[in-house]
Amino acid sequence: GRVKMSVEEILMCPVKLGKNFCLYFDGLECDALCKEKTLHRVLRNVNSQLLVVRPDLNLAAFENVTDQEIKSDKGMLFSIHCYKTTTPLAGLPVAFSVQVGDKSYYMCCERECGEMIIRFKEGEVPKEMPGESNIIFFKKTFTSCSSKAFKFEYSMERGMFLAFEVEGSLRKLILKKPSKDEVDETIKMFI
Repeated sequence: GRVKMSVEEILMCPVKLGKNFCLYFDGLECDALCKEKTLHRVLRNVNSQLLVVRPDLNLAAFENVTDQEIKSDKGMLFSIHCYKTTTPLAGLPVAFSVQVGDKSYYMCCERECGEMIIRFKEGEVPKEMPGESNIIFFKKTFTSCSSKAFKFEYSMERGMFLAFEVEGSLRKLILKKPSKDEVDETIKMFI
């Protein structure tokens, strides 16, 4: 015969504890971010250089790479994980991960000696997370007139953007607060 379902079973809802232990229910509109889609892209700076991640050297820098040299497992091809948002004005919440060899690394920010440092850590990007997280960046158009260039604002510290900094022969990926008065090309990215 048919199994009778009790009312208790029907009413059970998956519940998660969010930030500050506030309850939220899966499937309901919430400030939590749910992964919507993943784009596979290279990231370029204004010099058309490609962002390359080298976890063994703890380094991410923009380098001259020809289209022929782009390899998906050499730390050049990024997965840009886009999350649904209830506040589109802030920009599209994205997280970055990259394949190096047979391992996956995700990008996050950490405060070190009073400075924000970008790190790549081994592991996968979560499917859901609170609205703010040290791996979430808001993707915005660089200027209102160009839809091709973007800037990525760090979700936990507004006004801080992914950028590059010239250090010797390197153009290292950093987080910086650009000055409001001038256009800062170092935070301009193409994907």
